Amino acid sequence: MTDPIFEDSSTELSARRTGMSFQRTRMSADRTLMSVIRTSLSLISFGFTIYQFFEKLKQSAVIEHGGAGRNFGVALVAVGITMLVLGILYHIQFMLGLRAERNEMGRAGLIHGESKFPPSLTLVTAVVLLIIGIAAITSMVFRVGPFN
Repeated sequence: MTDPIFEDSSTELSARRTGMSFQRTRMSADRTLMSVIRTSLSLISFGFTIYQFFEKLKQSAVIEHGGAGRNFGVALVAVGITMLVLGILYHIQFMLGLRAERNEMGRAGLIHGESKFPPSLTLVTAVVLLIIGIAAITSMVFRVGPFN
């Protein structure tokens, strides 16, 4: 037996399009997080490279003080990490809101069909990059860890 709300074929098609729009919105949120990852990765890697460059110049006695360059490198890594944390938090908040909205519309009968939200590989990648960034800045500031 069909739901009386979906007896009209145009209503059925509209409900399906609405359901698919949630998937498109989810993919759009993943693309937004990917752009945050790209920018954060650039800042973290460029900052780490600048830090290492000035550290090596100081070690080889080419310069006496490389503090300004090293501090700039640390600042770039910190900005990259901060941006990544904010991007991850925004993504999680947005996805929870989207899931709640979809559930609410499903209960109201405006959409039908169950659609799973699989784990976001983009979010997993962002968390891995965050861990690497934290290890890098820890290595830079405290001169310990895998990148020292």
